[in-house]
Amino acid sequence: MAGPIKDSFKLALAQANPVVGDIEGNLRKAREARARAAEADADLIAFTELYLTGYPIEDLVLKPALQKAAREALEALARDTKDGGPAVLMGLPFADGPFVYNAQALLDRGRIEALRFKNNLPNYGVFDEKRVFAPGPLPAPIDIRGLRVGVPVCEDIWSEEVCGALAEKGAELLIVPNGSPYWMDKQEVRYGVAETRVAETRLPLAYVNQVGGQDELVFDGASFVLNEDATLAVQMPAWEEALGLTEWRREGGKWRCLPGPIAEVEEGDAANYLACITGLRDYVEKNGFPGVVLGLSGGVDSALCAAMAVDALGSKRVHCVMLPYSFTSNESLSDAAATAEALHVRYDIMPINAAVDGLTDTLGKMFEGTTPDAAEENLQSRARGTLLMAISNKFGPIVITTGNKSEVSVGYATLYGDMNGGFNPIKDLYKGQVYALARYRNSARPKGCLGPLGIVIPENVLTKAPTAELKANQRDQDTLPPYDVLDDILNCLVELEMPLPEIVARGHAPELVKKVERMLYLAEYKRRQAAPGVKITAKNFGRDRRYPITNMFREKL
Repeated sequence: MAGPIKDSFKLALAQANPVVGDIEGNLRKAREARARAAEADADLIAFTELYLTGYPIEDLVLKPALQKAAREALEALARDTKDGGPAVLMGLPFADGPFVYNAQALLDRGRIEALRFKNNLPNYGVFDEKRVFAPGPLPAPIDIRGLRVGVPVCEDIWSEEVCGALAEKGAELLIVPNGSPYWMDKQEVRYGVAETRVAETRLPLAYVNQVGGQDELVFDGASFVLNEDATLAVQMPAWEEALGLTEWRREGGKWRCLPGPIAEVEEGDAANYLACITGLRDYVEKNGFPGVVLGLSGGVDSALCAAMAVDALGSKRVHCVMLPYSFTSNESLSDAAATAEALHVRYDIMPINAAVDGLTDTLGKMFEGTTPDAAEENLQSRARGTLLMAISNKFGPIVITTGNKSEVSVGYATLYGDMNGGFNPIKDLYKGQVYALARYRNSARPKGCLGPLGIVIPENVLTKAPTAELKANQRDQDTLPPYDVLDDILNCLVELEMPLPEIVARGHAPELVKKVERMLYLAEYKRRQAAPGVKITAKNFGRDRRYPITNMFREKL
């Protein structure tokens, strides 16, 4: 019920999975969450950054019709609060004259009680907010039923200015709505930033984060509460929607959160695996695909993608197809069949000999007098890509591509062939990480996964030498250095932007480092045409690392 609260306060944190543009659906879920919060006698329910429209919204936010729909939904939700139930802190884009703000609105007593705008707009890495939002002024606290609440929005806590201003103006609690995407070890970084702001302001902090996948980005949730002494009072789970109910007491003139549940937050391989299946699941579900289809080659990349697809969607929605040619070994046929059997998926074998031979014959006169090379080899990959796309067109499942970051980096993939498809769950995993996640999945089935227990990727897939099998006795190391060497060089070049002499100093041959650098630059045009895929590392291709295709710069050694 509305009115001052002197010594106690109940705050619900809505860790939800919105769909970008589905304002009606997001509003419906918000109402459901508020009803649950009301059953627990919550005074306030706080939603995540831009929840009402979904986040990140990119240039869609500039559309007047979307701005109008978001405002109307906000006003409808505000009217709901006439019932005396929980007040609502809701994120949305808010248009005011020529400007659009990343806003938080307090809804209570049947109306919009207050608005606050994000001040610190990120414009690095995956973020591009300065081109679509106007920055708000340094905010003042909001009086919410007797409690003075500061509402710094996501990036606003990454520097001291906003939180410092809120503390100076009398805030008693910081509630931080976030759209904070996942990458490896991100949670420790969040804790560090939050602890720093708490230490500076001497205010408790409630951090509520989005969960779910949106195109390349995945959000892990993992919302939490820190008390004034930076101790962890509540830790919500990662990788699942949840409503966190927190209870607060005023003690000695200060607000303190009572101890609540402390969920275990997955780290390392477990977190990376859940990120991949979350991104894949939500890309398929939110875009309305009935399932997925992929080529199962008998190699580790496609086997891991198949396992992830089954864990994300269930075996009945995954269709695996082996597309053998003359160079496909019996070992690959056996390993692909064993993988499909372990995962309980539909598995078909479609030889591509007729398709490849037909293309070869058609090109015979044009290629007469030349030596067979990658042009002929790539016909196999392109025939496979065409057939998988035909299955997708006929029956509706999206084609999953299966190239890892090591291959994507150096162009060891065929345009309009094995790069065909709509989504790639392992696009941001280096080859070594692919093997690590495959072994991890064989040892554990993470929470929420729909696939079977036990070994789902045959051991032989993990131990045999990788090969594209586009010619007799081919191995990846005929073209590439060993993957542990390649991955280290690429990590230095891509993630760390390390000068070449420093990479050589790690023990790599100078000519090899230059070769990998050249391959990395030359493959940019391929990456521009690649399917989107889940961001796992701190610097993925496309959203983080944006290099020109035409680029003559080469570092000197």
